[in-house]
Amino acid sequence: MAEKLNFTLPEKKPKGSAAGALTVLLLIVLVALAGANLLIAMSGKKPESVPVGNLPMEQAKDLAGKLAQRGLYQQAATAWQDYLTATQPTGAQQAQIHFQIGGLLEKAGLYADAIEHYYRSEAAAQLAELSPQINAHVKECFERLGKFSALRYEVMDRTSMDASKPAGEKVVAEIGAEKITESQLDALIEESIEDQLASMRAFVTPEQLNEQKKRALEQSRTPQAKQEFLQSWLAQEILYRQALDQQQGEKPEVKRLIHSLTRQALSRQMLDEQLASKINLTDTDVQTYYTANKDKYVEPADAKISHILVSEEAKANELLKQLQSGGDFATIAKESSLDAGTKESGGKIAEAVHPGASIPGVGDANDLNAAIFAADASKVLDQAFKTDKGWEIVRVDEELPQRQKGFDEVRQQVMMELLRRKSEEVQRDYLKEMMDKHRVIVHTSALQTSQESSTEAPPKP
Repeated sequence: MAEKLNFTLPEKKPKGSAAGALTVLLLIVLVALAGANLLIAMSGKKPESVPVGNLPMEQAKDLAGKLAQRGLYQQAATAWQDYLTATQPTGAQQAQIHFQIGGLLEKAGLYADAIEHYYRSEAAAQLAELSPQINAHVKECFERLGKFSALRYEVMDRTSMDASKPAGEKVVAEIGAEKITESQLDALIEESIEDQLASMRAFVTPEQLNEQKKRALEQSRTPQAKQEFLQSWLAQEILYRQALDQQQGEKPEVKRLIHSLTRQALSRQMLDEQLASKINLTDTDVQTYYTANKDKYVEPADAKISHILVSEEAKANELLKQLQSGGDFATIAKESSLDAGTKESGGKIAEAVHPGASIPGVGDANDLNAAIFAADASKVLDQAFKTDKGWEIVRVDEELPQRQKGFDEVRQQVMMELLRRKSEEVQRDYLKEMMDKHRVIVHTSALQTSQESSTEAPPKP
């Protein structure tokens, strides 16, 4: 016979058993621990023994401080970030730590990362003692990055009385659902200027490049300049989008063009990097070049003159006699000169006359030019001179002798000339090195033979 199944419930154990007592005890301990953790969370405090990486918290602080003292600012910032992640402080303490990290990253030259932590400091807590320092550091970081348009709006936001309206949010154009704001337009203009100045990076210091960029940005901030740039950018943008829609980039001729432009850009980049790495002009270099080439930086002699223009030689001689007898040059010029542009000013010509050059307001007159620089100042020339315009009576009003230009006066000019010479030298040497490396051989004789063959007359039949 098959064994019957047992459906009866198991018998209950007595309440006072050892297993039950142990269960209750464990529950009490768990509840106590949970309560302690809840109190810690509500108080915002962390146990002092929280490890940072493999270090106790206090040692992690000491590590960050030691790294900073040794000038290892980026590593010190990383140590503080690890500490921040592990301890998760709130409010003022978090703001202080982010500010400290920002300062370390700024010293390390990581200006964009520094700005982020200054912003995080402000987001954690608005501390009155940090606010002016953050303003100054953020300004410095944007300047170091050369982000002058962003700096402009940053300053506007920080000095604005209405924090709900960020500067630069005004919409200046729309492409479908896409909106172009004023700050975005300024950023586009700045990027365009950076592209234009890219070729100068190898020849000037970062400070000089930033000065050039500042000047260009100032010129681009007029409403007319912005309007012109915006119209040009919009035209290029919509044509680019239309080209993508029509898959212009897949056409063989377009691919060839893109390939050619890419080759040019990469070649230029390689050369610019060589120039930047091998040219490092110092003030002494520039001064030495100026001293050795002083004759290049000389301002030639010039003279200021007044003139009376008449159509006939007899009239010129008559007026010349009046002047030699004590007549007033300015009065006679107003009464008799045919030059309407100068007669009312007593015949004065505003532009200076240079030796051997065309005379402003008169034209080419070599004999007259020579006579001007042979005469003394404040003297009417002894004779009238025939020119293409008529007969000229000239008074030399002022003479300035040849002048050696000082170093400070021509410093920029000298530096650019020296940079040009150095860059030509570096470029020549680098191209020769690359030609040798890639085993380039030019068969000059073959080219000459080819040219001679192409210029020979075809044989007679």
